[in-house]
Amino acid sequence: MKILVIGDSCTDIFRYGKVERLAPEAPVPVIVPTSETSSPGMAGNVVRNLEALGAEVDFITNRVEIKKIRYVCSKYNHLLLRVDENDNCEPLSESVIGDVSWSDYDAVVISDYCKGFVHELDIEYISKQHPLVFLDTKKILGKYAHDVNCIKINYQEYKNNLSVVVADKVIEDKVIVTRGKYGCDFRFKNYPTQEVPVKDISGAGDTFLAGLVVEYIKSKDYEKAITFAQECTTIVVQKSGVSTI
Repeated sequence: MKILVIGDSCTDIFRYGKVERLAPEAPVPVIVPTSETSSPGMAGNVVRNLEALGAEVDFITNRVEIKKIRYVCSKYNHLLLRVDENDNCEPLSESVIGDVSWSDYDAVVISDYCKGFVHELDIEYISKQHPLVFLDTKKILGKYAHDVNCIKINYQEYKNNLSVVVADKVIEDKVIVTRGKYGCDFRFKNYPTQEVPVKDISGAGDTFLAGLVVEYIKSKDYEKAITFAQECTTIVVQKSGVSTI
């Protein structure tokens, strides 16, 4: 399968270290860095997971690098601090999406972390160009998403959009709400998930989205796609950092 991903990406950096005391000048932990990992994040993590599932992926994303730097206590895998650098990026160029050969792809994924790369008008335009478009966005939903096939949001994003979802039946029918250990909700049905020991939830939503897209392309069945996506997510949350399947 061949998939096009459009969205804002970052570099996820994890700096692990020893934490054995508090600073004398303030009641904050002192971390002595011992190791560091770096990997593509946000939409870049969606791409990594799609590729891990065997998909061929083309990627349209921002040129200016956004960094998410996390400081983690190695002993307990406890997140102490996150520092975001270059938290906004340049907008998606009309000429770039205007040159896309949409028929080359089995599906299009819009992974919108709301850093300025994807505008509502871009989402509306893209969803009119291809018959199978998946959207994951932190924006407040609206009519611009009416032609999207499926909208994945987490529970906090759902609460932010509650008035919209209740008032707009078109949106309501498309929304999949991920709820962590409580599974996910779709079309008034809850899909429970297996309980596993959780090390890190960073990037779990990206993994869910990738699993959902890949299985739906194969089966054309949302229930099967949701179940597979949840299986994928239970794998990555048992790993440290932002991981792939």
